[in-house]
This record gives sequence, C-alpha cells and structure tokens, in this order.
Amino acid sequence: MTRNTAREIAVHLAYELSFTDLTPEELTARRLSKEHFDALGTEDELYAEPPGPTQTDYICGVVAGVAEHAPELDGYIAKYARGWRFERIPLVAAAIMRVAMYEAMYSDEIDVGVAVNEAVEIAKKYETAETVKFINGILGSFVRGEIEAQS
Repeated sequence: MTRNTAREIAVHLAYELSFTDLTPEELTARRLSKEHFDALGTEDELYAEPPGPTQTDYICGVVAGVAEHAPELDGYIAKYARGWRFERIPLVAAAIMRVAMYEAMYSDEIDVGVAVNEAVEIAKKYETAETVKFINGILGSFVRGEIEAQS
C-alpha cells in the first residue's frame, strides 16, 4: 500500500469520526482489520490491500491526531473559509482539510506542499471542481498564514 492510499484511507476515517461514537482507536481497529478490507476490497480498489505495519501506524497516527486537534483544525478552516460558516462546509471537504492541516502542523516527515497537493488530489475524487478550488484556497491561505508565518 502506498502512502497516498494510506492518506486517502485516513481521510475516510477522519470523515467517519464526524458521525461516530467510537474513539479513534476503536475506529481504526475496526476499519483497518483484515476482515474489513476483505469485505470492501471487491467494491473499492482502495481497500484491495490491507495496510502493513508502517502504513497502519501512519493511518492510526493521523486519525488520532485529527481527533485530538479537531477544534484547533476546525478553527483554522473557519478562519480561512471567508464568507462561509463552518456548518456549510461538506463533511468530506472538512475531513480532507483536517488531514492536510494536521500533517502540515504536526508531521515532521510530511512536507507541507505534499500534504496540500495530496489533499487537492483526494478532493478531486470526491468533490466538485468548485469545492476542490475552495479546499485549495483554504489550504493555501492556511499555509501562508500559519505555517510560513511561523518559519
């Protein structure tokens, strides 16, 4: 499994965090199981191959980090989504941005540009062209306002 695939699965799980009562640990344990991948693998090629130990650690770390920092990440989304109330932002778009922002802020092994580019590529699979531009704009403003400003 590639890092890109693992990142997309992390986005799926970050999205699911929006409407589950499971802890991040419970959610990742269920969703990263061989049984879950066996059940979904025929429907979605993303789930054709279960993650190995390195990718499992990455996914679990991102999902736990997004959950832990959700209020902060949502605050950044709201700050840079000028003219939009956070409640109007699609949940998938919010999950994509949370993962990218979390990686940009808290992952030493992920380049900020890679986090943003990957988020935009994932968004293209799930969102309209207008929403992809919206995500790209918010993430660009976030990087300039929060990441580059601290450098």
